[in-house]
Amino acid sequence: MTVGIVIGSTRPGRVGGQIGAWMAGRVGSDGDLIDLAEQGLPLLDEPEHASTGRYAHAHTRRWSERVAGCDALVFVTPEYNSSFPASLKNALDFLYHEWRGKPIGVVAYGGISSGGRAAQSLLPVLVHLGMVPVGTLLVRFRNHLTDGRFVSSDALDADADDLLDTIRRASKPVARR
Repeated sequence: MTVGIVIGSTRPGRVGGQIGAWMAGRVGSDGDLIDLAEQGLPLLDEPEHASTGRYAHAHTRRWSERVAGCDALVFVTPEYNSSFPASLKNALDFLYHEWRGKPIGVVAYGGISSGGRAAQSLLPVLVHLGMVPVGTLLVRFRNHLTDGRFVSSDALDADADDLLDTIRRASKPVARR
């Protein structure tokens, strides 16, 4: 089972890369760390709606293949101005069928709200695209910064592992009687 860890921020100096790498480390060899800053997705430029699955551009086809190769996803998102970043919304809008039915988790980070408003804004979009949200982890990242580096804690590691276990359980087919 492949769990894609999608780093939703493309902002220079972001802490999202560190949090994404930490989550990928929690997933282990089944993880696929996907950094939107490296995907090369311009502002949505496909001439047809994503639901057609007809992609005119190579960057969209590469993005489609990357997402389609994941059985489940974790979106790592900062909170910018009480929501999630435009880079993540743009990446979501490029695709449609590739998202359908995938169990997902959200790791949101921020200041006072610990990313809670970003998660609240993101979840309806994920549901509309047919994903199955199974859990959210909120990180008040300033409590986990040491010399500008993200440093987890035992409690945060345990919460991340619980989220990943829930995602893995949701990815398994339900036995029929």
